[in-house]
Amino acid sequence: MADVNRGNRPLSPHLQVYRPQLTSMTSILTRITGNALIVAALMIVWWLLAASTGPEYFAFANGFVTSWFGDLVMFLSLWALWYHSLAGIRHLIWDNAKMLEIDKAEMLGWMVIIGSGVLTVFSVVVLW
Repeated sequence: MADVNRGNRPLSPHLQVYRPQLTSMTSILTRITGNALIVAALMIVWWLLAASTGPEYFAFANGFVTSWFGDLVMFLSLWALWYHSLAGIRHLIWDNAKMLEIDKAEMLGWMVIIGSGVLTVFSVVVLW
């Protein structure tokens, strides 16, 4: 028999019902950093292509990449690379059915967040 009240109920709980959780936010941020790394990679490819094109065009591209905005993009890309890598390791741990309990999953989330920040600062200090 057809459910006559089906049109009056939501099909599934919506964002207003759920409280954002650390694991869901870090998972969303993993997808965002993956896409942001594509943009940074395109900037690096543009810089390399400019280097092979000629000195005038390379000077323009190099001026952009080494400007304060280019430095900011590269710094955030370095952080995104570390974050995305550590989040990938976290997912490999979960794929092996380890640390799936809520407290341990949140601990892994904080480890990814803190670890990516520490590794970014360490990389900048070492590479500078």
